Amino acid sequence: MSSRTAVSAVFRSALRPRHNPLLSSRFSVLQTRLLSSETRQAIDKAVASAPVVLFMKGTPETPQCGFSRASIQILGLQGVNPQKFTAFNVLEDEELRQGIKEYSEWPTIPQLYVDNEFVGGTDIMMSMHQDGSLAKLLEEKDVVVPAEGGDA
Repeated sequence: MSSRTAVSAVFRSALRPRHNPLLSSRFSVLQTRLLSSETRQAIDKAVASAPVVLFMKGTPETPQCGFSRASIQILGLQGVNPQKFTAFNVLEDEELRQGIKEYSEWPTIPQLYVDNEFVGGTDIMMSMHQDGSLAKLLEEKDVVVPAEGGDA
């Protein structure tokens, strides 16, 4: 599995266009055109619906892929307050499933947003979880369940 991951990374890297501001600008315009204004507005509303938003395959109770399951587990380990969290099942709406990728300019699902800002996918969440930066971000945004017995 790790060799497949390495091969995939090399393959993606080879296909990734070299940075060219003119091409990047054109690509962004193209992506904006593909995402309808109705879908963009719906995603804007979804992203703003809670302080922590996860676009995933399945639901928190029944994730439909390993990456979505891992993302939910990470958020649970971090102690995200369920009252400040919501998830959207992209499998229920093909327009959302494709639209969220264009919206964030991130090709994979799940996708995490904290305080209306895109954080990343499972790989980014895992890295941030491991280095402590996810805990710091979630604490700064006041979206974790307060520790019991703390000063009130």
